[in-house]
Amino acid sequence: MSFINKLISNAHTVNRLMDLVDKAPQWRKQLLAKKNELRGGSFRDAAMGMCALVAAADGTIDPDERMRVAGLICADPVLNNFPADELRALFDDNCHRITTDPAFGRAHVVQQIAKAAGKQAEAEAVVQIGIMIGNADGSFDQAEVAAVREACQALRVDPSRFGL
Repeated sequence: MSFINKLISNAHTVNRLMDLVDKAPQWRKQLLAKKNELRGGSFRDAAMGMCALVAAADGTIDPDERMRVAGLICADPVLNNFPADELRALFDDNCHRITTDPAFGRAHVVQQIAKAAGKQAEAEAVVQIGIMIGNADGSFDQAEVAAVREACQALRVDPSRFGL
């Protein structure tokens, strides 16, 4: 019986994750519409923290993944309010902190993410960016979902609003 319950639970999880994938184009449009509101340093820092947190969700950040996420960051039209080299430096610093000292690095990154707490448009945008980064490789796995949920807690945003 527990096998059937687990199978049903896994099917429910897969359906929820597929819903997130389906919503990505809608969220992209929402983010682009809010682009002019997303100019502050708190959003920049939180978004780069989110990118690093999701990249490190599985416990490592391999060079290919790091380059892929950095490329997405630099090409993202929502983030082009900021100089690309500044974004990359923040992302690289966050990744370095997480890989050098996982506990303290992760704590630092979560603090960066929390800078957008209390600013609804920024907090929602940071969560949406995290989901899109997690799904960039076509697979938004459970570790990435858990990382975005952790960020939601730091942002004081209900993860269920995003299907998490």
